[in-house]
Amino acid sequence: MQIKYSAFLPASVRRVAAALLCGAVAASPLLARAEYPDKVIRLVHPYAAGGAGDLLTRELADGLKTAFNGAAVITDNKPGGGTIVGAVAVVNSAPDGYTVLMIGPATHVIMPLINPKIPYNAKKDFELVGMWSVIGSMVSVNAETPVHSLKELIDYSQKNPGSLNYSSAGAGTGPHLAGEMFKDLTGARITHIPYKGASPAVMALVSNEVQVSFVNIPPQVPFVKNGKIRPLAVSTPQRSPLLPDVPTTAEAGMPGFISESWYGVAVPAGTPADIRAKLLQGMQAAAADPARRERLAAAGVELRVTDAAALAQYIDSEEQRLKPVLKRLDIKME
Repeated sequence: MQIKYSAFLPASVRRVAAALLCGAVAASPLLARAEYPDKVIRLVHPYAAGGAGDLLTRELADGLKTAFNGAAVITDNKPGGGTIVGAVAVVNSAPDGYTVLMIGPATHVIMPLINPKIPYNAKKDFELVGMWSVIGSMVSVNAETPVHSLKELIDYSQKNPGSLNYSSAGAGTGPHLAGEMFKDLTGARITHIPYKGASPAVMALVSNEVQVSFVNIPPQVPFVKNGKIRPLAVSTPQRSPLLPDVPTTAEAGMPGFISESWYGVAVPAGTPADIRAKLLQGMQAAAADPARRERLAAAGVELRVTDAAALAQYIDSEEQRLKPVLKRLDIKME
């Protein structure tokens, strides 16, 4: 016969014991989650340090730290594979909101379209959090290259085949696509040389390892001002406040050539909705800081925070826009 000793306890004692038991269960780490964040948040940037994306990642880290009352937020540069190295590192991490990926055209549009062996599914392996920012790009040349306009660049490349190379932030990235679109539209004969991020791509241009580049505007500005780089046109709808004397591609005779990079935030699939919501709230708070907005605007960056649904819609529209272009250009990476 099984005896339940609790039956011999007074009711008041049983109620206290039950309350203590419930408290112990609620405190169990398996059944209760500490308030997020309670440990280090790592923002993975899938490019080398020093480019515009690196700046944006650090600004977001600083903003989240403030929004989360001094929580530890660090940046982690993981370049390689046209952003695949960084993306896979996040996909393989725990879905707990502590490993976050800075995404962009390469991670979520271009690489999935051009690489059939990409080791992740951009739509299934990630949960989107929201858009963070948009940055314009620029067509530029090393100061020793004897061209001063887009027309001269096209003409020179055609008359001197094999003499011009262009740098990008990596195969399958936005600057790579911009360079191939430029060649397709103009017949320019320029060879692609990939690097592991915008910063090394710009340094290759400065040192004349390559003669042309299509990377983001911000990392090029110091070298424009010291005369190492000659800007030909910004590939944005409006002129850049950083370089107001540089014409847009439309003003320079190429109205159909627009190239902008965007940055967003994603986490591994399965990350709880409340954590994703808190990350978005942190991003919104970071973007609302007037000093941060002014600082980034001065660097040619537009903060454009949206929610996950708006970002998903934007990514879908970019995929539809770029898919026929990539197919026509036959850009592939395996």
